[in-house]
Amino acid sequence: MRHFIHELDELQNRLLEMGGLVESSIHESVLALIERRVRRTDTVWSNEIRINRLEIEIDELATRLLALQQPIAGDLRFITAAIKINTDLERMGDLAVNIAQRALTLIEEPAANAPVDIHKMAVLAQQMVRKCLDAFVRRDPDLAREVLLSDDEVDALRTSIYRGSIEFMKQDPAMIAEGVDLILISRHLERIADHATNIAENTLFLVKGIDVRHQAEA
Repeated sequence: MRHFIHELDELQNRLLEMGGLVESSIHESVLALIERRVRRTDTVWSNEIRINRLEIEIDELATRLLALQQPIAGDLRFITAAIKINTDLERMGDLAVNIAQRALTLIEEPAANAPVDIHKMAVLAQQMVRKCLDAFVRRDPDLAREVLLSDDEVDALRTSIYRGSIEFMKQDPAMIAEGVDLILISRHLERIADHATNIAENTLFLVKGIDVRHQAEA
């Protein structure tokens, strides 16, 4: 039993390590764009390697626990949630890579003065990632609900950036490529927020045993 508890702790610790790398990658990819510094993306590439390795390690550990320990009740919900969270975190890492790649393209072009606030959207998405992981570790349903509520604000910012970029491109057709990149970056940030929402939903399932997907959580 003690060995089983140790492995559950190890599973959580690896998820937290992965979450920290993902959060760092999001932060650095956006700063690369804002500060127009190519070196900022170096962290993103190195983190991606470790994130991919952790995804495999976590899957193997979770699968072994399911097969050998035959967990029930709360332990079973925890391992099931961990498997889903593992997938969400890996996809967030991929999205951070996509942002970094777009940032490198934009850095090579003259600075665009598009009336959009990518930084504000990025900060909110990063906060959602941090909160959803904190909610998972602390088994805090209230914090998980905060993440769900923040998703609407991210969606609104994405719509604002889309409209602002379209107007920017209409006024200066020479900046269409840059405008498209900004729209795509906002889309990547929106997807990161969606994955954070998934983690919050899985935390509510873990703590309360309820499935709030596709419905309002009371």
